[in-house]
Amino acid sequence: MKIYHNNRCSKSRQCLALISDSDVQIVDYIKQPLSFVELKALITKIGIQPAELIRTNEAIWKENFKGKKMSDNDYITAMIENPKLMERPIVETKNKAIVCRPPELVIKLI
Repeated sequence: MKIYHNNRCSKSRQCLALISDSDVQIVDYIKQPLSFVELKALITKIGIQPAELIRTNEAIWKENFKGKKMSDNDYITAMIENPKLMERPIVETKNKAIVCRPPELVIKLI
């Protein structure tokens, strides 16, 4: 199991606490952003469109992207270049991934 984690996010910390007893790999995607291929695969595994993984209330989004016409690839590139735009936390298993908002959603994967 992997958690795409931002330690500064309370929801991400809450989710990690719920799975801390499990064998979990913590991915600090802020310090080590995912590649285009990795993020595209993760979005596919979640089963959503790239736009649905964007944190639209972030200042980076509002100042640089809001109102612009963007393709799926543009959304993915924006998240790679600005990792704070990626919704969190995301928990991934071999066969599935979910955005754990609220954090208790992780219980479905444990």
